[in-house]
Amino acid sequence: MKSLFRPFLVLVAALPLMLAACGDKEPEQRAAFTQFLQTRIVDKPGVRVPKLTEEEKKSFGDYAAHYAIITDFNAGMDASVKPLSGILQKGQVRSVNDIVTRREDLKSVRAGLNDMNAALKEHRAKADAAHAQLKQPEDLKAVYDKAYEKTITLPADTFGDVLPQINATYDVTLKIADYVEANKSKIEISGNSVTVTDPAVQAELNKLLQEMNAQAKNVQQAQTRLQAVIMGR
Repeated sequence: MKSLFRPFLVLVAALPLMLAACGDKEPEQRAAFTQFLQTRIVDKPGVRVPKLTEEEKKSFGDYAAHYAIITDFNAGMDASVKPLSGILQKGQVRSVNDIVTRREDLKSVRAGLNDMNAALKEHRAKADAAHAQLKQPEDLKAVYDKAYEKTITLPADTFGDVLPQINATYDVTLKIADYVEANKSKIEISGNSVTVTDPAVQAELNKLLQEMNAQAKNVQQAQTRLQAVIMGR
């Protein structure tokens, strides 16, 4: 009696293990996710963060949540920097008269850039914290970290460098506005023409204008660098 049931009991005991082994899709999911990261992000120029299809989400299994760290950051970054072109357009000045008459606009631009930088730092900190908590096999981690570097670390670092450089230009510009206001009895502005009656004031004003022009060149270089990172060219 016992000998008849023993093989059956062994078979029943082994069945859950066999089912578990057959049902383990992690290697396939990891391979699919790794290939996606390599071919759709790492190997592509610039910052590319494709939206997953439902089929891709299913094929990645739990690793889809790992990808969400990248997509969430990029959604936050895109929303934060979306006003940038409008802010820069608002802050364009073509003359000393522009600087003086549009001081409040320039202050608003500077505040907007500060807010933008703060928001990006917050998104970066959230992503970095989530990244640090991930437990990944080494083969996946090697590729994921490259994708993370390309889509989060590099653009965040670049914006972190560029935005303060842009703001430095507005710092100098507002300094010019304040200087002209403080010396308005010695400075006459008529349209684009500026007449200064005090040589010392003229020398200081020229120095500030030269500093602003130098900062503007730095901004152009920073924008070129940012374009290279985002577009890959």
